[in-house]
Amino acid sequence: MTDVGTFVESLATKLEEMLPGLVKVDRGRQGFRGPKIVRRIAIDVDGARLQLDRRDGDVLDCKCARVSGGIVLKTDEIGFDDWLDQLGRALAAEADRSQRTRQALERLLLG
Repeated sequence: MTDVGTFVESLATKLEEMLPGLVKVDRGRQGFRGPKIVRRIAIDVDGARLQLDRRDGDVLDCKCARVSGGIVLKTDEIGFDDWLDQLGRALAAEADRSQRTRQALERLLLG
């Protein structure tokens, strides 16, 4: 991954399109007058919350939490590769439940 910022921005946009209502993207200004950038991506799917936090210098913190009734029960910090793996599994599970998600995932992977 050569450009973390571009990756995170692109991922956030695609997830917002694919999973409306399941993904929350927080954006904030970079500096006083700088452009808004993605600071956090949180995806709630199948009883889990996958969260990616972007800190200054494009450092990524990845977390996976168990959620029940909107309450976070347990949060684990995980590596980026594990986070991507869990995201892939969550997207596949959601695609099994939703034709719209399946079509969006196909566009993402094939387009």
